[in-house]
This record gives sequence, structure tokens and C-alpha cells, in this order.
Amino acid sequence: MELNSKKLEKTSRIIYYSISTVLCLFLILLSNNIIRDLDSSIAVPQLEAYENNGKILELNKQLEVQNLEIENLQSKKQTIEKTISTAKANYNNEKQSFDNWVQTRTTLGSPDKDQEVIDRAKNLDDYYKIEQDWRQQLNSVQSKIADENNKSNEINELIEKEKADAYDLYYSAYEKYELQVFLIRLLFVGPVLALGVFFFIRKRKNKFWPLYFGFTLFSVYAFFFGLLPYLPSYGGYVRNSVGILLSLGLGYYSIKKIRTYMELKKAELQTSTQERAKKVQTDTAEKALDNHFCPSCGKDFILKKWESPVNKNMDSETFKLVTNFCRHCGLELFRNCNKCGQKNYAHLPFCSSCGSGIINNTNTESSSTNQTT
Repeated sequence: MELNSKKLEKTSRIIYYSISTVLCLFLILLSNNIIRDLDSSIAVPQLEAYENNGKILELNKQLEVQNLEIENLQSKKQTIEKTISTAKANYNNEKQSFDNWVQTRTTLGSPDKDQEVIDRAKNLDDYYKIEQDWRQQLNSVQSKIADENNKSNEINELIEKEKADAYDLYYSAYEKYELQVFLIRLLFVGPVLALGVFFFIRKRKNKFWPLYFGFTLFSVYAFFFGLLPYLPSYGGYVRNSVGILLSLGLGYYSIKKIRTYMELKKAELQTSTQERAKKVQTDTAEKALDNHFCPSCGKDFILKKWESPVNKNMDSETFKLVTNFCRHCGLELFRNCNKCGQKNYAHLPFCSSCGSGIINNTNTESSSTNQTT
């Protein structure tokens, strides 16, 4: 019977957790659909909506004109550079020819050739002058290219400024959008979380606790995955404030519960052992026996071997390391059966030897003793 009861308890626990998990899963799926529809009710800001398209288009046209002018000047510069290269080659060839001619004339010593020297030198100067003229034109073109590049950079700066201003407006609008999404989600998640906390605090002893527990799990998911990731992060103030409030609330509740339990336990230990024995429930007694602790004060009732002196009057080897009464609170732990004399755990209902009631016999003895008194 005990084995079947344990199997039933384990099976029931599995079924309860399965019910809670399935309910939580379907609630999560439903909430995702609801939150998605709620989010879609607010238009997401777009960067293009905050740009001055007319001005940016005009600046882009000016930039295209500047780029085209720069391309033309670059093409003209390349042509001039090729012309300079040709003029320089012509000058070098003419100079080499002149130098050779002058060397030959010096060797032969022809005085009648002075006029020819002057003419050839003048021709060489003309080649050099042509090259210098083209270089002046190249410098002029390079100066124009630099000016056009400066104008192009100014236009680019204006375009970037317009985009930066548009992005600032977009970022401000997006922050408002995030805040709206958060508030809408808070209107949905807030009551769900509050209801989940209420169920967890008030309905833990209810026979339909698996259903309440499933909703509690869903509320935790909705808070941590449906709300927390969308908290506005204005310097971390909102996140930190929520964390502080949660810590204070849970801390206050935990401390209050612990203090209340300690005070109740202290008050309970002030009552008589008979009164405390009446309040011990069977489930608590079974757990206390399995884990070797007193069902009233919660302390271990097993004596260590060095704590147990050798006593020849002990009637059973089985119970030589335990005591009939708790050493810490005085609650009776083991007693002999009135019918067969078998030693049993005092808080289980029946004798393990003859099956007669243990708790009933105790209550009968207590009432008859009170009547005799």
C-alpha cells in the first residue's frame, strides 16, 4: 500500500507539472500573438521621413555638377601633362642636337657660323618657352581643381549635416516609439504579473494549484521576456529602478514570511507537547521520519554513537540510536503500541505490527487521563 501511495504521489506530481507546463506554453503562444498585434498598432519611425529630401536632392545635383567639372579639369590636366611631356622630349632632343653641333663647330673652328649659333640657341629657347607655357596652364588647371574640390567638400558637409539633423529627429522619435511600446506592453504584462504573484502567494494550497502554477510561470515569462528586453534605457534609470523595486518587494515579502514563520514556531514550542502532537499532519510525519527530524522543531533526533552510552536495559537494537522524546523540544517521537507493545513512530496512524490505531489510542488515553483528573 505504501509503495502504491508513493507511485501515485510521483505520478500525480508528474501530471500536475505537465498540466502547468502545457498551460504555460499555450498562454505564452497566445500572449506572443497579442503582444505582436499590440506592437503593430504603433507605426515604427522611418529615417527617410525626417530627411529634407528637397534640399538634399538640390545639394546632390550641385555635387554632380561639381564632380563633372572636376572630371573635365582632370581630363584637361591629363592632356596638358601629355603635351608637356612631348614638349620636354622635343626640348631635350633639340638641346642634345645643339650640344653636338656646338662641339663639332668648336673642333672645326668655323668663325663664320656665329649667326647660326645664335639662331639655333634661339630655336632651343623657343622649345623651352613652349614647355614653360604648358606648365603654367597645368598650374592653373590644378588650382581650379583644388577650388572645385573645396566646393565639393563643402557640399558634402552640408549633405552630412542635413542627414545628421534628420537622424537626431529620428532617434528622438524612436525613443518615443520605444516608450509607447513599453507602456503598451506594461499595460498587458503588469496585471498578468500581479495576478501571477497573487496566485503564487495565495493559491499554493489550493487543490487546483497546478493551473495557478502554470499561470504563474507564464507571468514570469511575460515579465522577463515580454517586458524587460523593451525597457527604455535612459541612462539605466528605468532598469535600475525596476530592479530596486523588485528587490525591495521580494525582500520584504521573504523577510516577513521568515519572521512570521519563526515567531509562529517559537509560539508553537511554548505550547504543550500534547497540543503540538495533535497538529502534526501525516505528510509532515512521514517526511520527518524519512529524514530523521522532529516534526515540531525540525531538529535531528538521531543520536550519534558517541552521544549514546552503553545501556543494557535497551530493549531493541533498532532503537538504540534514537530517543523516545525530542531532546530539543520534548515532543514524543516513539511509543509502544497499547495492544501488542511494538515500538512505533508516534505520529503515524497505525501500528506496524498489529495494525491498531496509535494516534487514536493516544487521544483516548489523554482524554481518559483528563477525566480521571
